[in-house]
Amino acid sequence: MRRAIIIFLLFNVFFFTIVLHSIWTLLSLLWVDGQADAISRAELFDPGNSTIELPGQMIPRIIHQTWINDVNESIPSIWNAAQQSCIDMHDKASGWEYKLWTSSKSREFIAQEYSWFLDTFDQYDYNIQRADAIRYFALVYYGGIYIDLDDGCKRSLEPLLSYPAWLRKTKPTGISNDAMGAVAGHPFFVEVIDSLPKYNRRWVLPYISVMASTGPLFLSIMWRQWDASGRNVGDNADGARIRILQPDEYHQNPWSFFSIYRGNSWHEKDVQVILWVCPS
Repeated sequence: MRRAIIIFLLFNVFFFTIVLHSIWTLLSLLWVDGQADAISRAELFDPGNSTIELPGQMIPRIIHQTWINDVNESIPSIWNAAQQSCIDMHDKASGWEYKLWTSSKSREFIAQEYSWFLDTFDQYDYNIQRADAIRYFALVYYGGIYIDLDDGCKRSLEPLLSYPAWLRKTKPTGISNDAMGAVAGHPFFVEVIDSLPKYNRRWVLPYISVMASTGPLFLSIMWRQWDASGRNVGDNADGARIRILQPDEYHQNPWSFFSIYRGNSWHEKDVQVILWVCPS
């Protein structure tokens, strides 16, 4: 009898150790704030100040955005102003290029350049998963800055070209994939696309399936693993460091880069449950 109890207790200790190890990365996001790699306000000169000399450019002048509609590359009218604000502020005359990744363009690109991922790409249950995935592949292949269509540009993004890669911090925890930038072939984003098939799992709620397979939760876990691995070093063009854009620099302030328009069109009813359980 005593031996059976000991075996039972050992089994439970082993089981909970495995579970804890599996979710430790996720739990660590609760206290990791990215401050060590934060892009400080002092690095981001005041908008319109032409007397400041920018550090050397690393990220190419390319803006990537995604939309699932292939009809005339049209987007919902509620986002027209946001999209146009970024295009007008970063035009061809300034050396910028703009890429809108529609469904067909995304699939053609994956089929041609990353055929090993095409089966996973086609098997996703939701269009937003394909929209999430293509942004990572576009950054690996071309480099540039990805921006969601509901993020309008308040100021030039030129200061954000001076880092090998950057992500934005969200409250209360983790990072988001709605605005990010990188040099082509940045090792973090290479690891991100390599990991996508492994994280392609179905959960009960569509919202969780999207968040954990391709969305912000997936990217937050990848970032935490990258930071904990000790590879988050090197600020030059060949470096692997990821800088973090803090919420105040993201939006809501005169010096912030973006304005937020209405979005989240992919959310279904299950998100209402999540937001009720975990209100912001």
